[in-house]
Amino acid sequence: MLGLWAILTLIGVIYAVWLGFVGPAFAATLTSFALLFLVMLLFAARGAETVLAARFGATTGHLLGAGVFLVYLIYALGTNTFTLGRAATAAALIFVPLAVAASAERKPAGVWQDFFIIVGIWVAVKPFPNHWWDFSMSHWLWPFPGGQLAYVMTILLCLNVALAVFVLLRRLDGIGYSIGWGRNWSFFILASFLAFALIAIPLGTGMHFIQFEPRWSEWKSLPLTALSILFFTAWPEEFLFRGLLQNTLSRASKSEVAGWWTASVLFGFSHITNLGFPNWRYVVLATIAGVFYGWTWRRTGSVFASALVHGAVDTTWHFLFRTL
Repeated sequence: MLGLWAILTLIGVIYAVWLGFVGPAFAATLTSFALLFLVMLLFAARGAETVLAARFGATTGHLLGAGVFLVYLIYALGTNTFTLGRAATAAALIFVPLAVAASAERKPAGVWQDFFIIVGIWVAVKPFPNHWWDFSMSHWLWPFPGGQLAYVMTILLCLNVALAVFVLLRRLDGIGYSIGWGRNWSFFILASFLAFALIAIPLGTGMHFIQFEPRWSEWKSLPLTALSILFFTAWPEEFLFRGLLQNTLSRASKSEVAGWWTASVLFGFSHITNLGFPNWRYVVLATIAGVFYGWTWRRTGSVFASALVHGAVDTTWHFLFRTL
């Protein structure tokens, strides 16, 4: 995981420098990004949470939360964007979920606190249509450089908080937050991707939602774009909707099928504000996609496997189809 983190971070540094980002503010931003990304990847190493819990005990989740807040302060002070309002908002995003989770520390998975935290995290990272209001919390929290990293940094911060809450504090079983490869995974991933494509492409075209229009001129950026989609869209969403939401719904209802289908429908409705509100075509296709992502997660027990399907779908959509 450390090697993977170093390679991916180096790619990001080279790309940022190539775009012309230099100076102390860039260094502070890079440091904050690298630390949050490091936690995201280190927890994907098998047994990482067990080692941390054994060393630091029950306070591990709170220590990670404090570390995440310190990382935000490094960013804010290093980029000269610190204000008490921003610091208080970042603190609320980090410590309120931890406090709510602490009230359910000894309770089984699926209590109201779990769902409250999941919904709160999703609201924090969800970009809403600009015509609803002119204020964007993520761009306000991460103004440098020009808000270009606002979404990614918010995703990383909230993912770190979710790890602190559900992996360290709540110790939720069966999340599947690890990068690896199991038996028959190739079949499950490929079958899920192809089956969804056979449904979504004709349906999306018939609904006038997508149109086949390959972007041949952008193929040079395919590797970097695919990696960005995998780590900053597919992986966090699969962690939230499959590893956490589908997992807790299944436990609360005592039915894997009920948890699977309910999480898929909620995943679909979470996209209702994408590209205009209400976007029912997006809801339909996202719900169907959620069914296949949830199936992959159930069959493999891994967020990584469902994220690969999710990432392949989004990358294919980005390069081969135009949204109407």
